[in-house]
Amino acid sequence: MLYFKKQFSKYFFLFLCFILTCIASQSNAQGNLLLNDTAENVKQEPSWPNDTLGRRTPRGTVEGFIKAVSQEDYAKAALYLSIDSTLKRKQDRVLQAQGLQQLLDQKGNIFPYSMISDKEEGQQGDNLGENFDHIGDATVDKDKFEILLENTKGSDGGPIWLFSIQTIQRIPLQLDSVSSAPLLSKLAPKVLEENKWRGVPLAHWMAMLLIIIVAYLLALGITKAAIIVIPLFWHKARIEPVSGIITAFALPIRLYLAVWLFVIGSRQAGIYIIVRQRFSDITVVVLLVAVLLLIWQLVDFVSRYAERRLARHGNQAGVSAVLFLRRAAKIALVIMCVIMILSTFGFDVTTGLAALGIGGIALALGAQKTVENFVGSVTLIADQPVRVGDFCKVGDVVGTVEQIGMRSTRIRTLNRTIVTIPNGEFSSNMIENYAHRDRFWFHPTFGLRFETTPDQIRYLLVELRSVLYAHPKVDPSPARVRFVEIGSDSLKLEVFAYVHAVNFDQFLEIQEDLYLRMMDIITESGTGFAFPSQTLYLAKDHAPSPEKAEEIHEKVKKWREAGDMPIPAFNPDYIDDLKNTIPYPPEGSSVYKNDNSFKDEKS
Repeated sequence: MLYFKKQFSKYFFLFLCFILTCIASQSNAQGNLLLNDTAENVKQEPSWPNDTLGRRTPRGTVEGFIKAVSQEDYAKAALYLSIDSTLKRKQDRVLQAQGLQQLLDQKGNIFPYSMISDKEEGQQGDNLGENFDHIGDATVDKDKFEILLENTKGSDGGPIWLFSIQTIQRIPLQLDSVSSAPLLSKLAPKVLEENKWRGVPLAHWMAMLLIIIVAYLLALGITKAAIIVIPLFWHKARIEPVSGIITAFALPIRLYLAVWLFVIGSRQAGIYIIVRQRFSDITVVVLLVAVLLLIWQLVDFVSRYAERRLARHGNQAGVSAVLFLRRAAKIALVIMCVIMILSTFGFDVTTGLAALGIGGIALALGAQKTVENFVGSVTLIADQPVRVGDFCKVGDVVGTVEQIGMRSTRIRTLNRTIVTIPNGEFSSNMIENYAHRDRFWFHPTFGLRFETTPDQIRYLLVELRSVLYAHPKVDPSPARVRFVEIGSDSLKLEVFAYVHAVNFDQFLEIQEDLYLRMMDIITESGTGFAFPSQTLYLAKDHAPSPEKAEEIHEKVKKWREAGDMPIPAFNPDYIDDLKNTIPYPPEGSSVYKNDNSFKDEKS
């Protein structure tokens, strides 16, 4: 199973590289660099004439040896073995080939062909050195060892892969010493042992089919029993989502367990290595399908579970996104499954991946806006800055969201028109959502006539603030009215408060009530609102008082003579004398009456 995981990881990595290539393909420079590097690597690979026995690669050597022994051509099979200098007779090499076959039949195993390297340099990174490849295991006298292939040089200098001398030396020359007769040979009728098909007794082919059926039935029974027993001890397994996850795991685990039982059963029954190798790639395919089927069912379950929850909350945009992602994930799984199965059966998928990569480049460039809009829709669904029915402002568009689709969002404006905004642009704009505010801002500014006296302003500051404190829909913190500006055409009072309302219509009702009450107070004060105007005064000119001017002149003269002129800067001692001489809050205010700190300082 470890080798299956390695093979699956390899194909998954290839598929992931293909996807990343498609995504990153918008950069033409990077794409050209990748193609150039690939071309250079192809040019650097040396080419050797074909070996008539197919021994240029580890997989070719194993396939050639299995084919030779299936034809009972042990002289040819011996050519796949390294030459042991200790053996002088040719028939001893034939005996070695027969011994290796019997060893593999009874106490050995060779990896599926798809897990054996099909490259001239062999499997790299396996910690065995560049001249050795591990292609199976065997046991002699309870001693388990690795079956290795060795990379040697042929007469033309090209690589020739042979079963290594270390492996050959472990083969017993006495064939009967390998093991006792296998279970199948003891139970099978002689007629099935004597009649052969493709060099293998019929008993082995029939036993292989029987083991497949028994293994699947056993796996079926085990998984069915597990589904019944698990909820008895784990109550969460009876309810969603745990029950759905267990159901999703049932079929893939059944297939995985069936393959495992099949492999173990075929070895224990003593099925010939020729038959087992013919079924080896099929077991790998079943395992790959089991893993991909598990991912398929998990994707299906999770997406349907999310779809039901989103539909329950009325999030139709989320439902659309889930459906799209589910289809995309299933299509990717199908493509990945086809690539892995073709590669398992020996088809070269690198050319197809290169073609898909070029097609992906063209598709990515052509569908750039589509991808951008899809990413924008995913962002809208994940962050949820707006929902269907929200009143919002997106850029310069103000209105109610009617639909959030996979490509665009539709907004009903105040003019009752429909504005469709692509989701890529929608998610990149500044979005102001009015639907989720907790309070409404009440912030008018009243402009009073210039004839308004200071006492009238004081009266208005008190009474207008009293309205805010007294109103049940106004939040008292903060609620303020301030005299903020002496403008060019009015004296300005600013009101700042927050109003509690469930929606904008109710806020307009409360705002209307506040405006009317404040207008009544301004009318009662004896002043009124200012209008942008110009006033022309026609009056007799009054000359400045010469007595006051002389008085001020004498005061400034005394400052000069005494050296106390506070210009251009005040004396620090004079500043200290002036500190806190103005009463604040002013005398007569309620705050002043309750604040004893200033009175104590003054006394």
